[in-house]
Amino acid sequence: MRYLCGGARLSKRRLLQHMISIIEKSKGRGSRIAITDNTGSYSYAQLLLEARRIAAAIVHRNGPFPGPVLFLVPSGFSYVATQWGIWLAGGIAIPVHTAHPAEEIAYLVQDTGARLFLYETSFAEKAQEACADPSVTIALTELDGPAAISLPEVRQTDDAMMIYTSGTTGKPKGVVISHLQLDTQLRSLSEAWAWHSSDRILNVLPMHHVHGVVNITCCALYNGAMLEMQPAFDPAYVAERMTSGELTLFMAVPTIYHKLIQHFQQLDARTQEAWQAGMRSMRLMVSGSAALPVTVLEQWRQISGHTLLERYGMTEIGMALSNPLNGIRKPGYVGTPLPYVAVRLTDEQNRIIEAPRSPGELQVKGDTVFRRYWNRPEETAKSFDGDWFRTGDIAERDEEGTYRILGRSSSDIIKSGGYKISALEIENALLEHPGVKECAVVALPSEEWGETIAAAITGDADTALLKDWLKERLAPYKIPRHFLHTDSLPRNAMGKLLKKEVKQLFQ
Repeated sequence: MRYLCGGARLSKRRLLQHMISIIEKSKGRGSRIAITDNTGSYSYAQLLLEARRIAAAIVHRNGPFPGPVLFLVPSGFSYVATQWGIWLAGGIAIPVHTAHPAEEIAYLVQDTGARLFLYETSFAEKAQEACADPSVTIALTELDGPAAISLPEVRQTDDAMMIYTSGTTGKPKGVVISHLQLDTQLRSLSEAWAWHSSDRILNVLPMHHVHGVVNITCCALYNGAMLEMQPAFDPAYVAERMTSGELTLFMAVPTIYHKLIQHFQQLDARTQEAWQAGMRSMRLMVSGSAALPVTVLEQWRQISGHTLLERYGMTEIGMALSNPLNGIRKPGYVGTPLPYVAVRLTDEQNRIIEAPRSPGELQVKGDTVFRRYWNRPEETAKSFDGDWFRTGDIAERDEEGTYRILGRSSSDIIKSGGYKISALEIENALLEHPGVKECAVVALPSEEWGETIAAAITGDADTALLKDWLKERLAPYKIPRHFLHTDSLPRNAMGKLLKKEVKQLFQ
């Protein structure tokens, strides 16, 4: 039995054998609005129809189960339809950040070995520059195929998507997530945060990270809710939508809440009151992807009446910990384990820590956890202790079982504006510049960004020109905000950089 683009119905028994849960759950919602974006509003029926069209064209062009498929599409209806189309064709959907330069995208093409790269026409030049083989790239508007083509049987154990994340090696790694793991993540968040078909959420986050892709977009559509999608964050637009009283949820990174506070403070009293009334009618606001400063939490609570729900997760595990939907949310803490998730703390000898207030590495187990990095079996093996994924984050648990993240076990991961950024990747890029002899990239604390990127360099490179040079090689959020020229960098007797001392140079 196969899915048919003509809309053949499958028996309940067969759905249990092979299904893409989020797509199967959307059937029967018909004319109900699924997505609203800058181009209009689209029903669940329209979303399914367009996804099947794209799937048929992919199968016609590349055959069923085409492997990794990259797509460079801005946030909106076309993004979701493309993602679902790749899934229906049996492919692995790999979202490409619209802000990434061609050089970074070329790395994704090479690392995945993808034979298909779909793009929205406005990104044609960037997509074609990133792909040495022109036969790999095709615009969505040119993607076509016979409508009656059969689609493959996609099972929950098949790979669904690959999200790239930076590791301590400096090279981004592809985190492979199956349909089963995605479905478990969606069930976990749906239960914990009481998602309902009556919900309406605005998504202003980048669509190449799990926060925007899974926590917002997939959760909303999984539950039959209404999803508003914007390609970029604009505080005035967010304020307008919150004022409307139509939204029930909002999720963002701490940097966005900081910018919304700044915007609020610039408004006149009457406009502030209208915005506050709209916010009070919402049922939930969530902050994640970076540590939330307590000052931001308190300011937002005074403005909105909401205590932001902090949670903890990462690309490899989805969400693992969350403050309660109902109950006390502790500032500075990320809560307790979510449904279908097990966590533990271990010491440096990997012994389990039972005592409260004793720091250790946070490890996670469950069907929400990924199983492998793409083509990196050794790194995958090192990341697990049996079924337990080693997050690399240091945490502690209080007497009530609530967790608090203390920091990374690696000094080479920077969390800025909701992004996890490899300091080594930036250092490698800097060292390609002829005017940079040595460099060290570190994180500096920032209330607005969580952390900001700072680079200490030796050599004669001009800082202003160096920023422009880096823009051709790195995504905008990876460009250091602070530069420091120095005669030498602090090192130990073995020649290893002392990054704690590098941070002190910026003081």
